[in-house]
Amino acid sequence: MGGNKGTYIYQYPHPAVTTDCVIFGFDGVSIKVLLIQRGIEPFKGKWAFPGGFMKIDETAEECARRELEEETGLKNAAVEQFYTFSDVNRDPRERVISVAHYALVRLSEVKGGDDAASARWFSMDEVPSLAFDHDRILRMAVNILKERICFEPIGFELLPEVFTMTELQNLYEAILEVKFDRRNFYNKMLKLGILSEAEPRPANATRRTPSKYRFNAEKYAELKQKGFRLEF
Repeated sequence: MGGNKGTYIYQYPHPAVTTDCVIFGFDGVSIKVLLIQRGIEPFKGKWAFPGGFMKIDETAEECARRELEEETGLKNAAVEQFYTFSDVNRDPRERVISVAHYALVRLSEVKGGDDAASARWFSMDEVPSLAFDHDRILRMAVNILKERICFEPIGFELLPEVFTMTELQNLYEAILEVKFDRRNFYNKMLKLGILSEAEPRPANATRRTPSKYRFNAEKYAELKQKGFRLEF
C-alpha cells in the first residue's frame, strides 16, 4: 500500500471488469433478445448486449442491474450470472473480463433508456453479427435457457399474467426448437399442478374457445424450490 490512505499499489496489473446482460423476451410466438446499438467506439453502430464497466464499490449483480436500468429502463430485473468471459483479446481497449448475466422479462417491461443509441428486440433468426465476443455469449445463454426450461417452470417470467395453453406450448417450442403433440403437452402441463383456470369458460363457449390460465404461484414456488425435470 502506498503512503496515501486509499491508494493501492500491487505487484500485478488489474484487468477491468464489465457485466453483459442477455435479456430474453417472448412475443407469444418467438423468443426475442434485447440488443443495444453502440453509440461509441469500439464497434460504434454495432449491436451488443446491455452492459458496462463495474464500479469499484458495486458487485457484478449491482452493476448488471444499474446498466440495465440506464440502457433499457428495466428496473429490478431478476438477473442471474451464467458465465465469466475472460479471453485475453476480447476487448480492443484493454484487458477486460465480462461477467455475463441473463434475465427473462415481459416485453412490455422494457421502455428504453438514455444511455445507448438505440435499444431493440430481435427475433433469434434476425440477430445481426454482434460486437466484441457477444455472438459467443448469446450462444451460451441460449444453451443455458434450453437447459433451464427443463428444470424450472420459467414461463412465469415470459408470459402475460393470463395466457392460453397454446401460448405456453409456443413458448416451450420456441425455446427448445421442437414441435409437441398438442394433447400430450396439455395433459403434461395440467398434471404438474402449476396452472389454474384464470376464468370460467362461458356456458356458450365453443370447443374452439381456448381456456385461459394463470400460474399457481404457491405451487410454482414449491416446484422451483424442489427442482424438477420436465421431459417430453
